[in-house]
Amino acid sequence: MSTETVETVENVEGTGADGTAEGQYPDATVEGPTPEHADLIAQLRAARHFLRFTARGLTDEQAARRTTVSELTVGGLIKHVTSMERAWAAFIAVGTSALPDFTAMAEADFQARADEFRLLPGETLLGVLTAYEAVARGTDELLAGLADLGVSHPLPAAPWFTPGASWSARRTVMHIIAETAQHAGHADIIRESLDGQKSMG
Repeated sequence: MSTETVETVENVEGTGADGTAEGQYPDATVEGPTPEHADLIAQLRAARHFLRFTARGLTDEQAARRTTVSELTVGGLIKHVTSMERAWAAFIAVGTSALPDFTAMAEADFQARADEFRLLPGETLLGVLTAYEAVARGTDELLAGLADLGVSHPLPAAPWFTPGASWSARRTVMHIIAETAQHAGHADIIRESLDGQKSMG
């Protein structure tokens, strides 16, 4: 892995790639077909901002380093959230077929899922962040063009879903926001354990 510091995450000292100053909440001004669309997109962008911000100034080695007893790393978390958002955005767009049957997962599927949480040989923090930016742009465009946030699809089979349950686009976006925010908190702890840097406070 390269030891080159990723400068694209931090343009200048104390400022994120989106222009938000360190310790500040991102600008909530977002265009959307309705105020609800705009609010959901704005909150999702805020959650993404705080996740990306944990990677500011890190090398590939640092982004892949475990700093707690957990297997989680900053780079691995961003990689996982990218995959998560891509999958759920596809669910909004095309329905159940976008997600696997989680009750039929084989050993190779579990290994692929575990690999989502770490930087593999040849992967870089810059590459992961670039992929995340592309997925985020696609999700925002999807939501901005979605006429009805109430449109719903049946959830795939999984031990953690109620059989026969469906999620609306609204509920799905709220899930993406919640999971992104949860992992941003994980990444903040990992980053603080690495070099004392915090996203806020």
